[in-house]
Amino acid sequence: MHWVLLTLAIVFEVAGTTCMKLSAGFTRLLPSILMLVFYVVSFGFLTFTLKKVDVSVAYAVWSGMGTALIATIGVLWFREPLGLLKVCGLLAIVGGVVALNLSGGTH
Repeated sequence: MHWVLLTLAIVFEVAGTTCMKLSAGFTRLLPSILMLVFYVVSFGFLTFTLKKVDVSVAYAVWSGMGTALIATIGVLWFREPLGLLKVCGLLAIVGGVVALNLSGGTH
């Protein structure tokens, strides 16, 4: 169940970050409000996750997978450029998350 909560935390964090971009510097009301709501929900799920998962692992998975998903959304939805260096950086992030996950981390 704790991995489901962590997955939900990641999804809501990604939604919040996407709304951050769509808010255009807080000039658009609905995306600005949604950003705040999504971040609060994300932190709530992350907090519940920490009852069973070490903070080092949970935060690495949350931030790493969130970063990878946001970068993918940036490329696919916002038409950001995708170069070899960006791909290598994202692979390094995912590799680091996997390494931390393999080290243990649930209690």
